[in-house]
Amino acid sequence: MAILIGRVDRQADEQADEQADEQADEQESAILSFEYAIEQASNDTLIYWFLPIFLIALALEAAISHRYRLNLFESQDTKASLWMMLMVGVVDVLPKIVAFWVFLNLAELSPLKDIVVRQWWAWVLLFFADDFIYYWFHRANHEIRLFWAGHVSHHSAVKMNFATALRQGVGERLHKYLFWIPLPLLGFDALMIFTVMAINLFYQFWVHVEWIKKMPSWYEAIFNTPSHHRVHHASNIPYLDRNHGGVLIVWDRLFGTFAREQADEPVRYGLTKPLDSYDPINVATHDYHALWRDVRGAKTWRDKLAYMFLAPGWHHAGPDSRSNTLRVKHQKDSS
Repeated sequence: MAILIGRVDRQADEQADEQADEQADEQESAILSFEYAIEQASNDTLIYWFLPIFLIALALEAAISHRYRLNLFESQDTKASLWMMLMVGVVDVLPKIVAFWVFLNLAELSPLKDIVVRQWWAWVLLFFADDFIYYWFHRANHEIRLFWAGHVSHHSAVKMNFATALRQGVGERLHKYLFWIPLPLLGFDALMIFTVMAINLFYQFWVHVEWIKKMPSWYEAIFNTPSHHRVHHASNIPYLDRNHGGVLIVWDRLFGTFAREQADEPVRYGLTKPLDSYDPINVATHDYHALWRDVRGAKTWRDKLAYMFLAPGWHHAGPDSRSNTLRVKHQKDSS
């Protein structure tokens, strides 16, 4: 009996040791998965190839503008754009690594991961899925005040050029990747997703120009173009919050946010309330300060939340300066 009890105790001890080893392995695996996310994020090297191309294109555009006196640049505006580029590079590091880690783990949960893998057709589907998500991310940045505060630095530029293309929103890095969470759940791996995101942004760089007027009509009907994107950057009331597409303009046509550049409505760049300072910190954060003042000044929680999540221009005491309201009023006044 004593021998039997001893064997049972040894088996229990062995099982306990095995369970402890399994738990330790699981914990180690979780730690390694985050390390693996960092490793995978380091493989996302397209930006290192794209950045020299961007800077060479910017230098050429500036040289041509200077040589032929095209007035495509304003020195303070360009400096602010380059500061935004550097700030985004710093701020984006941690959110990107966390997103890689989340995407990797979500993709592992997907029942489609072994079907998608990296098939050629999966890249095609991912291109359309990514561009569709980009449209809604970009549109949300214009229609939700809290998100607009992180995106507005891109629109505060007063010139349309390749420097403005590099003037990305700093604060938007904090919420951007949340919009892409559905993709790993569909089986797309993190590196695929970030690769297609980079390609999408590479295309968008080239639409930030004044000197390309119109593309062929078939191209204008399907793709985002310099003409469409000039509208997007305009502060004219008819153009506000229009043309959010990344590569494709079809999403704007489908969801009612498309506006055509009109010869009788020349584009005015910048914000409806222009910045009074080119200080980089002010460019990146001025609307967060304005949002905080509005939220702090609101008397009810309903109004506080409205300031954060309704479109820019809403005010609890009026007037309503949201773009859709202004557009309706403008149309009535013009008719």
